[in-house]
Amino acid sequence: MAVYTQVSAEQMAVLLARYDAGELVSAKGIAEGVENSNYLVETSRRRFILTLYEKRVDAGDLPFFLALLDHLAASGNAVPRAVPDREGRQIHEVAGRPACLIEFLPGVSVTHPTPAQSRAAGEALGRMHGSLASFTGARPNTLGPAGWHALAARCGADLDAISAGLGARVAAELAYIDAHWPADLPRSVIHADLFPDNVLMRGDAVTGVIDFYFACTEVRAWDVAVTHTSWCFEPDGTGFHADRAAALIAGYEAAFGLSEAERTAFAVLARGAALRFLLTRAWDWLNTPADAMVTRKDPLAFLRRLDFYAGAERGLLLGA
Repeated sequence: MAVYTQVSAEQMAVLLARYDAGELVSAKGIAEGVENSNYLVETSRRRFILTLYEKRVDAGDLPFFLALLDHLAASGNAVPRAVPDREGRQIHEVAGRPACLIEFLPGVSVTHPTPAQSRAAGEALGRMHGSLASFTGARPNTLGPAGWHALAARCGADLDAISAGLGARVAAELAYIDAHWPADLPRSVIHADLFPDNVLMRGDAVTGVIDFYFACTEVRAWDVAVTHTSWCFEPDGTGFHADRAAALIAGYEAAFGLSEAERTAFAVLARGAALRFLLTRAWDWLNTPADAMVTRKDPLAFLRRLDFYAGAERGLLLGA
């Protein structure tokens, strides 16, 4: 979540008039995240999140995302649906951007998860994967292995401005991924971005999973690897927490499960996850406007994760 596009109180009031949502009481921009512009909107009846979709989200993909959320919610998953207006429309235009009024879910995101919270996140991911077995939608992963090459090329020599030698390190890792990526594993629609800040919790219980705007069709176990990279380290990429990793995998196993082939490939999938976020963070680091109300995130935090996964044993990663 972030704020790139400013929305006036008058514009919000015009939008809310299309809904049975009450009158605008307050609206506050949300600075966390890097993808879309988000506001916490409070009306005389309830709270919402207003999301304006910025350039990285293709407006043509919105029906897929909204159908995915509706499917997961109907299957009992705690996810925020887009609220339909009086005419049944979920997608509007606000301040020149496609926009949706989103259900507000209670809970907070944790910065330093406990093992119990990590297990709950793994269970939530496993339940979603179970529900998605019957979802018929599909969306290509534009930030999969092919996309990493394109993004690295776009960053170019500027990678070395972030850290000396980073361009060569990325090139070497891309070559490794090309040679070892396990494309024959089961595929499905996945979340692809299940960081702690995209999971809402009360105590040790998950109350909501949010931000599905990277959801795509991909190797299913890669979703577990993405979650592993974000839940099992300190935010700066140091301090791997084996207890969190074991709990996360145990929770996922309880709700869905990993095959032996997925376990064997897990280190490669985790390296791919670390490389993906290293590259997208590098691009954002180099290209975020100076006046954007957004918190830039350090790409080197995922270089440290990548280096860890390159030398880690399977038992340490999976808690077995």
